[in-house]
Amino acid sequence: MGIGFRELLIILLIAMVVFGAKKLRNVGSDLGAAVKNFKKAVNEGEDEQTKQLSDLSAKEKDADFHERAGAAKTDSKPNA
Repeated sequence: MGIGFRELLIILLIAMVVFGAKKLRNVGSDLGAAVKNFKKAVNEGEDEQTKQLSDLSAKEKDADFHERAGAAKTDSKPNA
């Protein structure tokens, strides 16, 4: 029940009549550039989020290691 080829063709023809072929081509290229920039921004955001999660995970592992190392030092002392 989506838009078929005929409906899309009719919409395109009406848009050409309203805007003109040259303006429609400019609108199409501007829309394409906007979508490209949006995808680029989303990918950069995902990359940054992945990096932050990776850094946080490394810090947690480091803190856990130091915590375990400190506990091991106190456990290894002989009782006098």
